[in-house]
Amino acid sequence: MRRVGLILAVVAVGSLIAVTVAIASGARGPLAKPTEAPKPDAVLAYDPGPGATGVNPIAPIGVKVSSGSFTEVALRDAQGAAVEGTLSDDRTSWTASQPLHYAQMYTWSGTATGENGNAVPLEGAFRTVEPQALVRGLLNVGDGRTVGIAAPIEIQFDHHVADRAAVERALKIETSTPVEGAWGWLPDENGGSRIHYRTKEYWPTGTKVTVTAKLFGVDYGDGAFGRADVSSSFTIGRAQIVKADANSHRLVVMRNGKKVADFPASYGLASDPERNTRSGIHVVSEKFTDKRMVSQQFDYDLVEKWAVRMSNNGEFIHANPNTTGVQGSSNVTHGCINLSTANAKAYYDTAIYGDPVEVTGTPVKLAARDGDIWDWTLSWDQWKGLSAL
Repeated sequence: MRRVGLILAVVAVGSLIAVTVAIASGARGPLAKPTEAPKPDAVLAYDPGPGATGVNPIAPIGVKVSSGSFTEVALRDAQGAAVEGTLSDDRTSWTASQPLHYAQMYTWSGTATGENGNAVPLEGAFRTVEPQALVRGLLNVGDGRTVGIAAPIEIQFDHHVADRAAVERALKIETSTPVEGAWGWLPDENGGSRIHYRTKEYWPTGTKVTVTAKLFGVDYGDGAFGRADVSSSFTIGRAQIVKADANSHRLVVMRNGKKVADFPASYGLASDPERNTRSGIHVVSEKFTDKRMVSQQFDYDLVEKWAVRMSNNGEFIHANPNTTGVQGSSNVTHGCINLSTANAKAYYDTAIYGDPVEVTGTPVKLAARDGDIWDWTLSWDQWKGLSAL
């Protein structure tokens, strides 16, 4: 009886274990796989945004994609011409690499592929600004020229410039020899604004100069914009300075520190302020083999030989056979510096744009009223004060 009971007890315990294991196992069941998030579409970001107007043609233009990459990108103008651009190595950004045009509609096209493999089209358009006036700037010194040591760099605009600081920031001067110089705005002339670059001292001889004016796209204010960039590279020549002391009745030419000519001369009549040769640093601006000179005030109409303009107020160094007898002893002219025909020709042959003519010994000073190049009549601090920056 005991043996049978023991067997039954063991069987009962074994059955209980089996049932317990089965229940525990069935309670958990098989493990479920986690749900994966769907991959995103490509997202585009345009600069400028679609529908934008008044966009500056030199503003940064581009498009970027996140959660994907570009398959192709194109930006076209109204005529269908493609704008040149650069696609990044990872194909997630495209940037225009050339300026746009004024008053043009530009349209995006192409596709981007998202991480989910879906294609997203590039679309939308924007319009560039339409200026009320396009302003041209002209440089006074052309490529490859050689100029004198007092030569200013001039940019003459054909319209008034309201935002002078914006224009000045677009100007750059590079020189082979370090110089100290500054831009200065002079009163409007010849139908528009003008800006000059002057060095603190005369240019060092042999200096290579490059001026770059990135004017296209510059907002001049009042609805006016820059028409085109301008630039020039030129060289500063020998240091030729004319020493013109009216009291000496002589005209001395110095070249690279040495006297190369000493001519008898006649200056403006000292007793008449209207006829005084102006004292101050003049700058040679142009020259003529024959120059007609007319004055209603003093009633003359003459053609003079070998005329070198040194101011825009009518002052020249020129030949005048009628005053040869007093050249070297008396000042009788209407403000010009008279030389004999032979001496005027000798000087004429050496003069170049930008040479300084330093007139001394007269009571009337060269000033802004004399027009054109009066840059050197100002102190360096006064000149820097003409900068818009």
